[in-house]
Amino acid sequence: MTDSTRRERLADRLGEGPATASELADELDTPVSTIYTDIQHVARSTRYAEEQEFLVAPPECVNCGFSGYDDPINYPSRCPECRSENIEEAVFKIDAE
Repeated sequence: MTDSTRRERLADRLGEGPATASELADELDTPVSTIYTDIQHVARSTRYAEEQEFLVAPPECVNCGFSGYDDPINYPSRCPECRSENIEEAVFKIDAE
């Protein structure tokens, strides 16, 4: 059993490579909604780490390609441009500088 918190395990996992919230939820056996909350916290925490950078490839509409969402850390229910619900999840990563 490890003494690290779920958010620490999440940050460590994102340091290993990119992942979506669904992938992280499966790997950490945590609900996706909790993962999004934790990702927001980890993003704020890495802002103050000199050797790390939190990167986000925003969600993208499969139908029209729209990716200009206001908050790329949340999962949109539909595209504001074409109203499609076929949205690819954002991909998150922590990059060591």
